[in-house]
Amino acid sequence: MLNDIYQALDPVAFAIGPLQVRWYGIAYILGFLFAAVVVSRISKRWRVAIGEESLYTIILCVFVGLYVGARLGYCLFYGDGEYLRNPIKILAVNEGGMSFHGGMVGVLLGGAVAAHLTHIPFMTLADLGAIAAPIGLFFGRCANFVNGELWGSVTDLPWGVVFGGAAGSMPRHPSQLYEALLEGVVIFIVLMILARRNPPLFRGTYLGAFMVLYGSFRFSIEFIRQPDVQIGYLLGDWFTMGQLLSLPVLVAGVALLAWSARMRLPQQGAPQPAEDAGMTEA
Repeated sequence: MLNDIYQALDPVAFAIGPLQVRWYGIAYILGFLFAAVVVSRISKRWRVAIGEESLYTIILCVFVGLYVGARLGYCLFYGDGEYLRNPIKILAVNEGGMSFHGGMVGVLLGGAVAAHLTHIPFMTLADLGAIAAPIGLFFGRCANFVNGELWGSVTDLPWGVVFGGAAGSMPRHPSQLYEALLEGVVIFIVLMILARRNPPLFRGTYLGAFMVLYGSFRFSIEFIRQPDVQIGYLLGDWFTMGQLLSLPVLVAGVALLAWSARMRLPQQGAPQPAEDAGMTEA
């Protein structure tokens, strides 16, 4: 059709001799840089003591956890047994393959190490990370679009995009951009509004809210996102792997919100609400 939108973007941002710098790598760098700024600013607002050295420690631990977790998660959940048959291919990161759900587990483990090293309560650190995480998701999903991967199902909507290659010549939902908007922009706005409360909400609230929102958005978008070709649909062609992995995230988020409401632990450094401090308002 004459009105079709064609995705013809080059995944390589620029090259210096044999070295190719891809937009996906730039997305990772931008995500971490902006996330570090957000964590630094929110921690000051919450009166959480995060010095420059502690911030570098947190970034390093989270980066290692994210990268290792995302790669292993992809190999485990989306490899269809290929990486078990040929484990050396786990190291072939140049071939692509990263999983959000594995990355999330890795980030939480890396955050636990960072919390131990910096003496910041783990749940406070996790809440700060949850507020910043949508930034990385936004850049990552935009990079998925540039790479022409993780496209949606065929559509006749006016904003359908022709990706070509394995996606064929029919317009498809730009599901990467849907996810960038919902998982990135919307979640970030919601959590930033909540983060500006004084005093901040109890420990675990922000991580719980992130998990509930991400799980809900990802589960919904998977209905119009093509499943990974090596796996296809699961459970009688009803669900995708992304949906099955997002359900536990959603349930865990609800449980965490319930725990936070029950425990009512203030963020480190933040003043307790008046009723919790045994004071009454005039």
